[in-house]
Amino acid sequence: METLLITIVPSILILLFFVFSDRFKEPKKIIIITFLFGILITIPAGYLNDFILDTFETESELNNALLGGFFAGGLVEETLKFLVLYFYILKEKAFNEPMDAIVYGTVVSLGFATLENYDYVYRLAGYYGLQPIDVAYARSYSAIPLHALCGVIMGFYFGMYAFVSGGKNLSLALIVPYIIHGSYNFLVSFPNYYFLGVLLIALIFSIFLYKNVRESQKLKKKEHEEKII
Repeated sequence: METLLITIVPSILILLFFVFSDRFKEPKKIIIITFLFGILITIPAGYLNDFILDTFETESELNNALLGGFFAGGLVEETLKFLVLYFYILKEKAFNEPMDAIVYGTVVSLGFATLENYDYVYRLAGYYGLQPIDVAYARSYSAIPLHALCGVIMGFYFGMYAFVSGGKNLSLALIVPYIIHGSYNFLVSFPNYYFLGVLLIALIFSIFLYKNVRESQKLKKKEHEEKII
C-alpha cells in the first residue's frame, strides 16, 4: 500500500495545487478528460520510445543517452502532450484565459506521469534489479515534478499563443519543454546527480512564469478572454 501511495499521490497533490489555485476554476469534466488523455498517450509513447531505441541503439553510451533523452522520451512524450492541448483543449469554450493553459498543460502531463510512474515502479523496477518502493520514492521528487514543470512551461507558451501574441509561442510551447525534458533524461543516463540541476532550473523558470500569469489573473474582473488565433 505504501508503494502504491508513493507512486500515485505526488501526481495527484501537484495536480490539485494547480486546479485549486486557479482563481476561475475549470470544469471538472474537462479536467478529468484531460487527465485521462494524459494516461492514454502513454500507450503510443511506449511503442514509439521502444521503436526508436530498438532501431537506433548502438554500443555507444553517449549515442544511447542522446537517443533516450532527446528522441525516445523528450520528443515523443512532449509532442503527445502538446497534441492534446492543440487538438482538444484549444477548441474548448472553457479554455478562455492564459491560466487555463497552465492548468490543462499540468493536468495532461500528470496524467501521463501517473501511468508512466506505475509502469516504472511495478514493472521496470524488477527489470533493473531495484526495489519498487525505492523507485517510487526516487521518482516522487524527480520525474513526477519534471513532468509537472514541463506542463507549466508548455501551458504558459500555449496560453501566450492563444490569447496574447500568437506566432512563435506555439513553437516555444513544444520546444522549451522538449529541451528541458530531453536534457533531464540525457543526464539521468549517467551515474551523477546533474539531472537535479535541470530540475532546479525548470522549477525556478516555472515559478517565474506561473507568478507572471497569476498576477495578471488577479487584476481581472472576469475570466473570459477572446482567443486571437
